Amino acid sequence: METILIVDDEKNYLVILEALLAPEGYEIITEDNSINALRLIREADLDLVITDMKMPGMDGMVLLDEVKKIDPELPVIIMTAYGTIEMAVEAMKKRAYDYITKPFRNEELKLSIKKALELHRLKKENRLLSQALSDRYKYGNIIGKSAPMIKIFEMIGKVAQSRASIMITGSSGTGKELIAKAIHYNSPRKNRPFISINCGALTETLLESELFGHERGAFTGAVTMKKGRFELADEGTLFLDEVGDMPPSLQVKLLRVLQEMEFERVGGTKTIKVDVRILTASNRKLKEDIESGIFREDLFYRLNVVQIEVPPLKDRIEDIPLLVAHFIEKFQPAKKKKIELAPEVWKALYSYHWPGNIRELENTIERALVMSSDETIILGDLPDYLVKKEEEKIDLDKIVPRNLTLAEALEQIEGKLIVRALKSTNNVQSRAAEMLGISRHVMHYKMKKYGMLT
Repeated sequence: METILIVDDEKNYLVILEALLAPEGYEIITEDNSINALRLIREADLDLVITDMKMPGMDGMVLLDEVKKIDPELPVIIMTAYGTIEMAVEAMKKRAYDYITKPFRNEELKLSIKKALELHRLKKENRLLSQALSDRYKYGNIIGKSAPMIKIFEMIGKVAQSRASIMITGSSGTGKELIAKAIHYNSPRKNRPFISINCGALTETLLESELFGHERGAFTGAVTMKKGRFELADEGTLFLDEVGDMPPSLQVKLLRVLQEMEFERVGGTKTIKVDVRILTASNRKLKEDIESGIFREDLFYRLNVVQIEVPPLKDRIEDIPLLVAHFIEKFQPAKKKKIELAPEVWKALYSYHWPGNIRELENTIERALVMSSDETIILGDLPDYLVKKEEEKIDLDKIVPRNLTLAEALEQIEGKLIVRALKSTNNVQSRAAEMLGISRHVMHYKMKKYGMLT
């Protein structure tokens, strides 16, 4: 839904214009004060501004100048009852989209608005496409020749052309978002927006506002209307990263949106319809979360029409040379001499288990290039933990009594880890959860399970 801001100190014109344009499917915001209108332009997601010329405080021409400073591509239509040829010429020089005199003809105004919005939309599409081409989110950006990666390439080719919801699973750092972008940019929606959000990085209130948007005054700090990620992704793709960390209350709302493809902004009553393809990613074992009551089963099957499992780096070590070459080129593209790795460095890279996956390998290569003093990376350029050392012997009997079953032993260890994390964070549950690599609501569930909550 496209949003139009109308600015006029004559309130009767605001009423007339809103009554004329709202039935056309536009979202109309009106403001009779040009100073307040400028604040809205800075803060709200707008597609068009229609402003009167003669207003107290700041006239339409000054407002036009300010709009172009904030967003040069935002179209502005100027209206006036005191029009002259000189004014019209000046307005067009200042890059107003159109100049209309009052009283206006309804169809003339509607046509001008339609063309202005079409131009704005085209500019946004071109900008998105240019960004996509510069980032080169194609198969070539996913590095790999191993059997697991060839299988993923084949799956991308099959699912990209469909509308099906795709769930991408795998450990952190395996490149799940890169695969989501490859699906989008090889799909019929490639010229429309790719919008992403990390569901585990925001509080429940902020996440709801980011997903569905909010109306002005919906909560403290909501000084203007804001479109959510679903609206911004209309006709494109929305990527929900770490969807397993979404709070249960929002899971219910997300399920309804997926079923109906409509929603209301936070604090709003107007139903907004969208056409969005959903891609999700998670590093969690969601089927276990379903059994624990943490994740909704019906939502899981709605999101998991097709699943792409991204292998950890330790299961595709034959891809390490390709990845290393890619990262060397990325961090030192202007290097005249070829960077070599000493044989013992290759041995260390192949022997390490890479818990941080490709992201950890990327950081390792970047660090090695910084530390290296010549064209050969040696063992000393790698982090200490990467160099294989003799494993410390662990006395298991001191940690776990012999008379426990496997399930009992795992629960005891899990409980001790949670207690240790809470102690080290002064009982701040959110920080303890982050330390353990789990979400806040999983932390709460575990503490309740082990009787740590009263």
